[in-house]
Amino acid sequence: MVGGGIGGLCLAHGLRKAGVDVAVYERDRSRTDRLQGYRVHINPDGAAGLEECLPARNWQRFVESAGTSDNGFGFLTEQLKPLLVLDAEEEKHYSASRITLRQVLLDGLDVQFGKRFVRYEQNDAIRLHFEDGTTAECDVLVGADGIRSRVRAQYLPHAGTEEVGITAVAGKLFLDDHDWIPRSLLVRANSIIPTSRCGMFLVTHDGLGRSDADGVLFDNVRPYLMWAYAAKDLDLSDGMQSEVLRRISGWSPDLRRIVEASPEETVSQWHIRSSKPIERWRSTNVTLLGDAIHAMTPMRGIGANIALKDARLLARCVAEGGDAIARYEAEMYEYGFAAVRDSLRAAKQFAQGSPVSRTLFRTVLRTAAAMPALKRAMF
Repeated sequence: MVGGGIGGLCLAHGLRKAGVDVAVYERDRSRTDRLQGYRVHINPDGAAGLEECLPARNWQRFVESAGTSDNGFGFLTEQLKPLLVLDAEEEKHYSASRITLRQVLLDGLDVQFGKRFVRYEQNDAIRLHFEDGTTAECDVLVGADGIRSRVRAQYLPHAGTEEVGITAVAGKLFLDDHDWIPRSLLVRANSIIPTSRCGMFLVTHDGLGRSDADGVLFDNVRPYLMWAYAAKDLDLSDGMQSEVLRRISGWSPDLRRIVEASPEETVSQWHIRSSKPIERWRSTNVTLLGDAIHAMTPMRGIGANIALKDARLLARCVAEGGDAIARYEAEMYEYGFAAVRDSLRAAKQFAQGSPVSRTLFRTVLRTAAAMPALKRAMF
């Protein structure tokens, strides 16, 4: 397997559980290289994949290290007036530190670090070539090497990703002494729905601040409020926070203060990308997982969960034997690219919808809030 991200490492555990020999080749030089800053939402599908694939003690460490994310979801105006508030779901959701989750997933695996994949030769067996001049052989190659996958570039050169014309700016406001933040922004995740062509998302993450006796790192992070603002035509030449503050100058003073008070070093930008739609391909002994094949926008927060779903499915198919890759790809293609389309639609609604359509959407949300039957049907 090429790539040691969330989906790939989960798959490696699942294959080992099924008695399959698996080798993981990762371009990072060590297990602590990938220090990513934001937490990841693990929904019930993603949690099911982790629980099924991981050894019992790794799963327990995940549960102990992850915060819960089950306090509901709010849709608010730019003045923080509620449009609709959804109650917490019965099924459990988790808020996981990417750093800690990676440590939990690495525990018990013999990952070969510093192996930057270059190409493969595909015959009865597959020979992998790495930048350091070494090679390796395998019967099945899984490309789990992310949105810029080199395995995909060789296997499906017509596939890939494209920018969707949306730029996002995100930041963190640590919660040590900011008692002025409205409680509604702290107790649940919230999406700001203005009438202009943009959107904002906010969610609080608790810091856990501990490590276990076996040395698995549990994030030592202060609690923080994460915010992300997205729009089609951001001009960041004068600074990321400055541009966001200019855009939200007429919004709630509390939202402006959150952006302004966020430490500059926590603020970052990214250009949203999404996988190109492709026709179903013929299966071989090379396959792909997660962002390597169906990268999606972050607007629905499901990318990592779909990768974990891939891992669970592929591990099951391999354990069952037969034409495992074809069965995996047939099912993965349907739900994976459906998620790509859904996330792309959500991104465009979040950041590009016309003022008329956004006003209509706000009206629909208010109507649903007043009619429980409609609310249940919609959500």
